[in-house]
Amino acid sequence: MRTLANLDLNLLVTLDAIVQNQSVTRAAEQLGVTQPAVSAALARLRRHFGDEILHRVGNRYQLTPFGVDLRQRTRLALAGVERVFGSRGIFEATDTVREFSVVVSDYATAILGRRLTDLITAHAPHARLRFMPTTPDHVARAEQMLTALDVMLVPHGFVTDLPNSEVFRDDWVVVSDHGHRVARDGPTVDDLRTLPWVLVYHSQTASTPAARQLRMIGIEPRAQVITESFLTVRSLVVGSDRIALVPRRLLDVPGMRDGLTAHRPPVDLGPLVQAMWWHPVYDHEPEHRFLREMILQAAREVCGPLPPAE
Repeated sequence: MRTLANLDLNLLVTLDAIVQNQSVTRAAEQLGVTQPAVSAALARLRRHFGDEILHRVGNRYQLTPFGVDLRQRTRLALAGVERVFGSRGIFEATDTVREFSVVVSDYATAILGRRLTDLITAHAPHARLRFMPTTPDHVARAEQMLTALDVMLVPHGFVTDLPNSEVFRDDWVVVSDHGHRVARDGPTVDDLRTLPWVLVYHSQTASTPAARQLRMIGIEPRAQVITESFLTVRSLVVGSDRIALVPRRLLDVPGMRDGLTAHRPPVDLGPLVQAMWWHPVYDHEPEHRFLREMILQAAREVCGPLPPAE
């Protein structure tokens, strides 16, 4: 039976260099060791996994399918190891040089990003923030991704079974070009069914909570354009007959209202509940708790206090 006690942790560093570079020579150069040393480590890794990992195809080397799968796994594993050994028993925000990683949509970044950055800079001047765009893969593999990343900001309904905290709430509005026929009185239920849409984060397996709610009441939006960015919606709606659903606070972003008219939906879509998710291994880590507190403080200052729990 394979156990971690029988493995050399340095092999993980070598494995990452091999699968990222897809070359023993370049891996050796990156690590500052000899090529025979990397070749010997690769032989040990091949025996451990029972797979070639890297093999010759014609006059070049490429990863096996298992090696391709290892690329992201090793990067996540290394990030987790660095987080473990980079932790300190006593946390002083003014001294930390940690990079805090936040997976977040462009919408939530536009709402909270500036204030959160200011708070982190004021309390932890040597720390760094990394905002990473939300992707379907991040959401689908949230538990695995959050072993190496700090927090993910996505609405309720995408992630389950992980520690979370509500950050802020928003409402949905239907936007159209200011010259659209629905701009004066707002769209009807029939308009929602028949007009072309710009949809955000829309696929067979993922969509916004509002789009899912529409489906539940029998309205299937006619997707004409699909985008992975809320900030692109304005340019895709203005001057067209398309409509879109966006969070109301997005229209507070400078320039987002230009050329648009917004109306409350003709059906109840419920609130957008933006939440923060993290891996339970970081529940009590001081640096992680500091980040979560800063995010909640930024949300309170920008969006106001949360409504009382029901």
